[in-house]
This record gives sequence, structure tokens and C-alpha cells, in this order.
Amino acid sequence: MGVYLFAFIAFTLDLAKRSSESPAAVAVAAPLARVVGQLSSASTTTLLERTATPPPAPTRKSSRFERVAFSLTVLAWLLHVGGTVLRGVAAHRVPWANMFEFSLTASAIIVGVFIVVQLWQNLKFLGAYISGFALIVLGFGTVGFYVNVVPLPPALQSYWLIIHVFVATLGTAFFAIGAGLSIAQLIQSRRESSKIGGLGFLATFPDAVKLENLAYRVIVVGFVFWTFTLMAGAIWAEHAWGRYWGWDTKEVWTFIIWTIFAGYIHARATRGWRGSRSSWLAIVGFAAVMFNFTIVNLFFKGLHAYSGL
Repeated sequence: MGVYLFAFIAFTLDLAKRSSESPAAVAVAAPLARVVGQLSSASTTTLLERTATPPPAPTRKSSRFERVAFSLTVLAWLLHVGGTVLRGVAAHRVPWANMFEFSLTASAIIVGVFIVVQLWQNLKFLGAYISGFALIVLGFGTVGFYVNVVPLPPALQSYWLIIHVFVATLGTAFFAIGAGLSIAQLIQSRRESSKIGGLGFLATFPDAVKLENLAYRVIVVGFVFWTFTLMAGAIWAEHAWGRYWGWDTKEVWTFIIWTIFAGYIHARATRGWRGSRSSWLAIVGFAAVMFNFTIVNLFFKGLHAYSGL
């Protein structure tokens, strides 16, 4: 947690540096209407053709703060994985059988996916969001959810514990990154339409359209994992309790989350949902995932009550 804290601070300093880095890029976001109003109607069409699509963010060399922050994130993740593995060694099983262990493992996988995704796309501008998220999850996990190692309940003594929960955690990781991109898209969109001032660091981010497209691609991957989670959960339920579906609270919320993201993908693909509406739906979906992990586990009784608390 200490290393994640220093990484978060370094990523925040990088955002501050971005704010003072490229004033010219910030000026690009001046209201289109204000510029158009100052020109003759004869040149308006030409201007619209040239500026209807926001210009891409300028190519930016990573700052020292960003490089230090990412290196600290990798170091923190290695320590994080080490702690997770040692918990599994102590328990003689996979380390995700209760809320403490799941918070430990899930946050490690989220950070791991963030690190690996850099090979596909430079998303280091989400570093403060990811490192801060991991820090909060670990904080709540160690303070509020910690339990000693105990034997597995009979229903969890199955190879499905490895498959089902691990794939669900992978889906959660991609949903978390998609939510971060969607939050950035909402703020970037408002900046591009000049509804908010300041936040100069956003000039170094991709434009709102690219952020939305990146979020969509990431969430589609998460949706595939979550679909498998839903199916594997039903198979495991039949093995453990003799039925595929029983309207248990955890089962219902898993299906609600699947429905939200299925609606997100369908609406964006067939109904032309773009911009803020799709971003808000992605954020609502991830909020439902967090609700399922926290509120449902803590306050709802059912067959899936394995918080360990």
C-alpha cells in the first residue's frame, strides 16, 4: 500500500505537469460557435469541415513523474502478487475464498491488467485512477475484511472456485478500466464543448471520441469474461446445490450486471448511443459490480454468503 501511495502521488504530479505543458493544445478547445461567429458565412462551411472532428492529442513524451509512477506501480504490483501468493500458500488453496482474499486478488489482477494493457495502448494517464483504486480496495480489505485462514466450506471445495472466480475477476478488471476511460470521456467531452474551464492536463489525453472507443473495446472484453462467469456459476450451482438457478441475491446481481453491459453494447452498436449516454451506462455497470462485491456480500443473506466476516 505504501508503494501504491507513492505511485499515486507521482501520477498526480504528472497530471499537474501535463496541465502546464501544452497551452496551445488547451486553446484548441475554444468554442466552435465563437470562432464561426467571427467569420463570414462563405467560409463557415470550410471551417466546419476542418474542425468538426476534434484534433488528436499531440504526441507527448512521457515525463519523469510518469516514468517513476509507472515503475513504482510495477514494483507495488510485484509485492502485491507476492502477498497474494503467500496467502494462498498459507491457506493451501487459491486466495479468493472470502472478501479479504478477493479484495487482495481482484485489486492485483486489476493493476496487472492495467500494466499489460500498456502493450496495446498507452493508458498511463489513468495511472492515478488505477493506483488510487488499488490503494482504497487494499485499505478496506485489510482494515474491514481481514480474516485468518480457515478451511473452505463444502460448497467451495471445487475446481470451479478456481475457474469461476478468476474469470469473474478478469471481467471486473476490464470493467474497472472501462469505467476509468468513461469518466475521462465525460470530462473530456465537457472540456471540448467548453462547458468547463481549466483541467489543462486533459489536452494531453486522447479526444472524447477515442476515449469512448477505447472504453467500448475494453468493456467488450470484460463482457465476454462476465458472460462466461454467469454460465460457469450456473454449472457450479448445479454441482453444489442441484439447480442451475435459484434467484439467490448474488445470482440475481450477477445477471443484472450482465444485462447492464449487454444493454450498453447493444445500444451503442444498434441504437447509435454515443458520447455521454454510453459512458454513463458503463459507469453504472461498474458501480453495480462494486455494489455486488460490497453491499450484497455484507448485507444480503443467501447461499453465496462467503464473506468470511
